[in-house]
Amino acid sequence: MKLKFKVTGMTCAACSARVEKVTKAVPGVEGAEVNLLAGTMAVEAENDQVTECIIRAVENAGYQASVPESAAKEAPQEKDPLKEMKTRIWGSALCLVVLMYFTMGHMVGLPVPGWYHSPLVAALLQFFLTLPVVYLNRVYYGRGLTALWHRGPNMDSLIAVGSLAALVYGAAALFRMAYALDQGDMATVKLYSENLYFESAAMILTLITLGKFLEARAKGKTGDAIRALMDLSPKVARVRREDQVIEVPVDQVNVGDTVIVRSGDQIPVDGTVLSGRASIDQSALTGESVPVEKLPGDTVAAATISTEGYLEFRADKVGADTTLSQVIRMVEEAGGSKAPIARLADKIAGIFVPTVMVIAAVTFAAWMLAGYGLEFALRCGISVLVISCPCALGLATPVAIMVGTGRGAQMGVLFKNAEALENLHSVDTVVLDKTGTLTTGKPQVTDVIPGKLNKEELLNLAAALECKSEHPFAKAIIEKAGNAVTPAEDFETLPGQGVAGTIDGVRCYGGNRRLMETLGIEVPDLPELAKEGKTPLHFGNAEGVYLGTIAAADVLKPDSAAAVEAMEKLGVKVVMLTGDNGATAAAIASKAGIREVISDVLPTEKAGTVRKLQEEGRKVLMVGDGINDAPALATANVGMAIGAGTDIAMESADVVLMNSSLTSVSAAMELSRATIRNIRENLFWAFFYNTLGIPVAAGALFIPFGLQLSPMIGAAAMSLSSVFVVTNALRLRFFKSKTAPVPQAAEKTETKQEEITMETVLHVEGMMCNHCKARVEKACKAVPGTQDAVVDLAAKTVTVTGDAAREELKKAIEEADYQVVDD
Repeated sequence: MKLKFKVTGMTCAACSARVEKVTKAVPGVEGAEVNLLAGTMAVEAENDQVTECIIRAVENAGYQASVPESAAKEAPQEKDPLKEMKTRIWGSALCLVVLMYFTMGHMVGLPVPGWYHSPLVAALLQFFLTLPVVYLNRVYYGRGLTALWHRGPNMDSLIAVGSLAALVYGAAALFRMAYALDQGDMATVKLYSENLYFESAAMILTLITLGKFLEARAKGKTGDAIRALMDLSPKVARVRREDQVIEVPVDQVNVGDTVIVRSGDQIPVDGTVLSGRASIDQSALTGESVPVEKLPGDTVAAATISTEGYLEFRADKVGADTTLSQVIRMVEEAGGSKAPIARLADKIAGIFVPTVMVIAAVTFAAWMLAGYGLEFALRCGISVLVISCPCALGLATPVAIMVGTGRGAQMGVLFKNAEALENLHSVDTVVLDKTGTLTTGKPQVTDVIPGKLNKEELLNLAAALECKSEHPFAKAIIEKAGNAVTPAEDFETLPGQGVAGTIDGVRCYGGNRRLMETLGIEVPDLPELAKEGKTPLHFGNAEGVYLGTIAAADVLKPDSAAAVEAMEKLGVKVVMLTGDNGATAAAIASKAGIREVISDVLPTEKAGTVRKLQEEGRKVLMVGDGINDAPALATANVGMAIGAGTDIAMESADVVLMNSSLTSVSAAMELSRATIRNIRENLFWAFFYNTLGIPVAAGALFIPFGLQLSPMIGAAAMSLSSVFVVTNALRLRFFKSKTAPVPQAAEKTETKQEEITMETVLHVEGMMCNHCKARVEKACKAVPGTQDAVVDLAAKTVTVTGDAAREELKKAIEEADYQVVDD
């Protein structure tokens, strides 16, 4: 099972590596992943009985761990880290400015008091000005020396040892000066007064704290996307209880409650529309800017906004089960997961600090043995300690992952984990399921070709067979038949072939040519249908009689061709996967601009087809939306579910598109590539900085060029290196797709808004059934100026969009034998 912990006290990659190591050593723990940025740890364990053991192990390593529930209770008592660091910076800077004035002011001609010319007085003043800086930044000593004591040194250990070495040396120099002054040895007094290093200790601590402050402030922006999603959460809901409409806090809405939404309201929970009609702005969740019309039977999601209209809906999902809550949870988990690309950095981070401390000790010893003196050797050793930056290594990956997944959420692209984000960038083949992915998934009957039965008889038989089927073509046939039919008895679904049922005592079948061949029914060749991209459904009976054929076409989505072109611009091969016959599949693929087609694939064969492509050496992205796509989504290198699809498909996918636009596929691929490129830049900088900086700090340039790095410059460089990494990752917040075109609907937003604002609502008496509904809508649509008319039988209203005159509408409805009631 998966356990989550809040871990505090970690400051660098060495800390997270140490926490992971001690956690994995706990019996019953199968794996552990620490997110340094979020201060969290995810643990795979046999059971939750190891929780206390894990907390104890982490605390024994010098850190604090707690389960999220208890951490949340303690959170209000915690101090604001940025405010606390700001106080430390101002206090340290004040002392440092005074200290630097006295130690270096004379170099630029600044006046100093006469008493400061006494070497011992000057040294004591520097010492006492340094002590407040040390006290204000004592956190480094507390954490660093504790980690060192637990044999898990971290970045704080480097800072503590480096600044403490300078401070101890300065204090020892004070005693040497006092003794030399007593002995009248002014040469020794002068020597030590010029090499006290108090300003180095103060400067190191101040610059490190400044760097940490800038880093923390930048890191705070990485979670902007999640905070923006959380801010979308509605606070109150309007519900009907005991025939009264009341406002309640959203957390008091129960499943089954009837929720009221008026124009301008935010939808508080997920649910199903019971009555009314409204245009819903879903851009917060899907990224689509055009409002979507919602009618009875449609679903609505929390945090979307009713731009116009009135709805009553049944609450289906509340609290943590709403779509918004799931999106927030998914983004948090993805941002907190580790990408495979981070493994090398994690391995190095685990041994980085001990290695640096060894290098610093060797540097100090080497210069001492070379005869360059204590001061020179100490300066080089301290520089090595303070210039080394495990922070940059530790932050290189998680900050980019967190910002990248957050940006994806804003675009309507949800990555379930960092591994999916990384794997997507290396995909070279995109496999697109046809129905519901490339096409609208809402086919229409185009041809009725009679056999033994005439057209009307064939449509009625087909509707009786298909009325229990969930296939999109079934709905198209039922809609075409129009009349109420008696469902076939003993209904049976034949996977990948069709359906069967008993009508008037005769076993009848409807499906593809393969089914007819199995039954021994001879079907005429209809090549013209396939050429036009139409799918034929043949009908026959158990007596071997061919009854006829009904053709239906599932049209491409408006942006499918542009989406395919965008994918090809990224250098990937696009493959269409379908159960249709070869000719039909080729016709649809041609319209979409797809060159490679795999047709006649049964639902159970989709995963095998993806596996064959992988065996050819391809890295496959599978995009689908149906239940039968789930095995293929799980088999592919990356599975991507269209947001309008099924829950099962989304569970099996690694990436979820909250909208139904295929252009989001190429946008997701571009975002993945941009994020991985950003991580590589960060890792290169971290490795390059440390590989170059440590030798320079150790004095590698002194012998050939006479250059020696000051510990103060080393501290400044270390601070800026981690700030650079975080700032570079923050660039991903402004990512925009270069290949994905703007959906056509988005370009019409303004026009659409103008259209939906001109509406007339009429109360109509006498409407009893769908037949009445159709008559009233037809009468209204016949009036000049009417763009659309929608009847709500429950509310007994008709909503007319357009500029048709109210009196003309009233007259048309009354001529249709219905009565308009004035409000």
